[in-house]
Order: sequence, then C-alpha cells, then structure tokens
Amino acid sequence: MVNPLATVGSWPVDNAAAAVVGPGGVLAATGDLGYRFRLASVTKPLAALATLVAVEEGAVLLDDAVEAGADGGQRLADVLPGVTLRHLLSHASGLAPDRRQRAAEPGSRRIYSNVGFDIIGEVVTAATEIPFADYLRDAVFAPLRMSGATLEGSPASHGWASVSDLVRLLGGLLTGLPMLDPATLAAATSVQFPGLRGVLPGFGMQPDNTWGLGFEIRGDKQPHWSSRRNSPATYGHFGRAGTMFWIDPERGLGLVALSDRDFDEWAAAAWPVLSDEVLDAFS
Repeated sequence: MVNPLATVGSWPVDNAAAAVVGPGGVLAATGDLGYRFRLASVTKPLAALATLVAVEEGAVLLDDAVEAGADGGQRLADVLPGVTLRHLLSHASGLAPDRRQRAAEPGSRRIYSNVGFDIIGEVVTAATEIPFADYLRDAVFAPLRMSGATLEGSPASHGWASVSDLVRLLGGLLTGLPMLDPATLAAATSVQFPGLRGVLPGFGMQPDNTWGLGFEIRGDKQPHWSSRRNSPATYGHFGRAGTMFWIDPERGLGLVALSDRDFDEWAAAAWPVLSDEVLDAFS
C-alpha cells in the first residue's frame, strides 16, 4: 500500500512529520517522529485534559463561577459574572479573544479566546498550588509517557511536542486515557452549549460552531481543516504553528501532522487533502 502520508513530503515547510493511529497503534508514519515542534493552539486540548484531571480530583469545579485575577487586579467575576470553567474550556465564556474584557454574555456566542485558557491555568494553579506547567506534566504527559512534551508559557499556545508524543495521546483518546474516567472524556468530546454561532479561526463564521471541552468538534462546519468525509463526531484541534490532529471516533482513526511553517493558505488546502488520503487508505 502506498503510504497515505506521502504528500506531507511535498509540503512547503522545512520540517514536518505525521502519523495515522488506530486502536492498535501506528498505522502509517512519515518524517522524524521525535522532532519537537511548537504546538501553538494544539496546546489547548492538552491543557483542557489537565484541567479535567483537576476536576476529577476535586480541586476545581466545572460549573461553579470562576474567581480569577484579571488585568488591574479586577476579578473575572466582576468582568463576566457567572463564567465557569465549562464556559472557558468551550470558548463560550463571552471573553474577547485576547483581552480580559466582555465581548458577549456567557453561553451566548462561541468566541475563540486565548485569554480564557490563560485564566484556566491561573484557576488550576490557584486551586492546586502547583504551577500549571508542572501540573500538566504530572497529570497528562507522565501517564501518557509523552516524554518530549513540555509547556513553556501560556496554556493557550506554548506547548512543544513531537509526533511520537501525540501518537500516545491519540492512542489514549481512541482506547481510553489512564488518568480520566471515560465519562469525563466523553463529555470533553461532546458538544457543549450547542447551537452557538461563532468564527472558526482561519475558516470564517460558522452558524453552529461546535466545541467540546478543549476540543473542537467538526459537526457540519464548512470550510474546515479536516475532510468533508470525516464524521461530524470528529474532534481535535489545529494550531497557528502549522500543527493539527483529529480523532474520528466513528472510524476508529486518528491523524496528527506537525510542521514548522505557520498556518496560512498552504495548510488550509493541504490538510483536507491529507485527511482524504488517510480516510481512503483506512476506512
């Protein structure tokens, strides 16, 4: 069989690596799987999983109003009363994308917010008294044996990892994560606050911008960075650093592709083609 990842070698990037994962392990791979890439927003689902571990441990609660510091010392509760971790994890808090300011009422719109994930990190750190990077390492990277993965700043975008690291994550998402109850993972990969309109960065306004807890859910979005043939239940994330992964639970397949060229038209065109080739090979 021709490697369905062969087209990755033609991408206009200096370095790229990719792998297809099934419940039994790696089905195909290309590139240096140990090369560490800047993840950009692919960091967010990793941060979300650590936060859900904190929820299961009882350190934080998904549906209680968040108390967190904001610019000038103002509490988040004063900026956006009633915002919960569930709102923040699913980009339904009403926070502006990169400012600690109200842009909408909680639960009324899907506004992709980087600052929301910074606040999540602050909340978990305050509750556990453990720096978020350390908590993420101990709660997610260690049990999944993601030995090359690190967080070097913001929980929204400052993760680093290799394809080998993310293969372990995708395998766990397909077969069960050792650190999370299956019901928690099911909630994380199910639509939260359904029916919310919002912009999918890089792909424009979506009438129903479906999102889980830290994971983007494909739903009926178009245009999109996965294939039109991926099931609506497909979930994952992409990052501005030229990184992406998806899990299609209906097909029992996962795809991760990391590169060192920032997302622009090349990735928007290349990723759906790659997804099609993977689905052709393994569906």
